[in-house]
Amino acid sequence: MEFYKTFYAADNLNFSVDDNIKELFMCWAVYFGWSIVFLTLLYSFDIRDRERRLAAVREEALSAQMRALRYQVNPHFLFNTLNSIAGLIEEGSATRAERMVLSLSTFLRTTLTLDPFHDVRLSEELTLQEEYLEIEHERFSDRMTFHIDMPDDVRHALVPSLILQPLIENAIKHGVGAMAGKVSISLSARRETGRLRVIVENDMPMETVGPKPAGMGVGLKNVADRLRARFQDDGQFSAGPAAPGVYRAALDMPWRTE
Repeated sequence: MEFYKTFYAADNLNFSVDDNIKELFMCWAVYFGWSIVFLTLLYSFDIRDRERRLAAVREEALSAQMRALRYQVNPHFLFNTLNSIAGLIEEGSATRAERMVLSLSTFLRTTLTLDPFHDVRLSEELTLQEEYLEIEHERFSDRMTFHIDMPDDVRHALVPSLILQPLIENAIKHGVGAMAGKVSISLSARRETGRLRVIVENDMPMETVGPKPAGMGVGLKNVADRLRARFQDDGQFSAGPAAPGVYRAALDMPWRTE
């Protein structure tokens, strides 16, 4: 304002102190107003960008969830279950067949009605997996054992719904289904320095040279995709041989109870 008045302004302008203070006040008011507008627009653009990223994460999570559901209720699983039910009926084992039908009904109803964006208590996830295991136990009752090891407080931790299903199905398919002898499957969970660590282990055939069995890794990839969609870099998943004849899948995610 001072430079403008000195070099460019007309001679009849008022150069009084009061007038100058008023003009400077107006300049600062305009500057402050435009600054507020600029910051508001910047904040608005940032909010919209976050909303777009959140929408992309939700879409990825939903896609991963749907792929996981399709994997869980794939025709091969349904065919084997229904075939086992038919075999039990033919053998006259109506009670076992009825238990299997009820377990299948509960499992399908629950998996298809779960909200893919809602987490569940680990205890609720285990209850659902028990329905699935009840089905498989009727098929492999003489060759499969399942053991759960976790403190009571860990059962209250929140996990993505159905996150354990592909791991347990993978253990049964490539463990029990691939071996003639008895197979042990174990599930353990621990709280470690603000993190939840869940491990699923199963016996499996000794490593042999050759391609992996068909379908090996599909369910594991679904789990990794869901963890990445849900927690970004804060969720980790690993899978592979832990010892000769033992396969391990491990989940590591933030500890949450609410």
